[in-house]
Amino acid sequence: MDLPALIGVSLVCAMGAMSPGPSLAVVLRNTISGGRTQGVMTGIGHGIGFGIYAMLAVTGLSAILIADESKFELLQWSGAVVLLWLSYNMLTYQPSGDKEEHQSSGRRGFVEGFMIAFLNPKILVFLVAVFSQFLDPQMTDIDRVVMALIAGLIDTVWYVLVAAVLSGTAIIDKLRDNSVLIDRMIGTVLLVLALALISKSFT
Repeated sequence: MDLPALIGVSLVCAMGAMSPGPSLAVVLRNTISGGRTQGVMTGIGHGIGFGIYAMLAVTGLSAILIADESKFELLQWSGAVVLLWLSYNMLTYQPSGDKEEHQSSGRRGFVEGFMIAFLNPKILVFLVAVFSQFLDPQMTDIDRVVMALIAGLIDTVWYVLVAAVLSGTAIIDKLRDNSVLIDRMIGTVLLVLALALISKSFT
């Protein structure tokens, strides 16, 4: 794979990762509620889910999934259910003490990060659109795998950095002081996104 294509894919994937959305919201929330470990594990889980889609996109298997309307709709509905579940947890969360409130759960962070990526078919559509501009019939299988790995790595590094950098500053302490309000705000955003996804599925 030539250098211009590599740089192009990297830049587009970086901009996609940095754009605000449910993924960033979940990483921020888990970093606030569970600290650095939970935030970092959320980023790693998200990166793996993103990387799986990247691999599907570069191998052409994505075309089968997107063409199969029933499977694609199943993914969309699954994603909406996950958003509703996360939203419910955030909107109904009531801290019962400092120790419990800030208890870290790397496993929970990983699972939530993975689900928010893997059950979001928009990521697959995004990757198909991106890779279609850079894939060449003369590319070897290794080139395609490298492209997918780079996309997954960029996504992982960005969200891990967000969690690691935030948790090492006074900002996170201020956010924790208002953790219930922030939970309500993020929960509301996720609820709106879930309802929009459900509404779109009926149209």
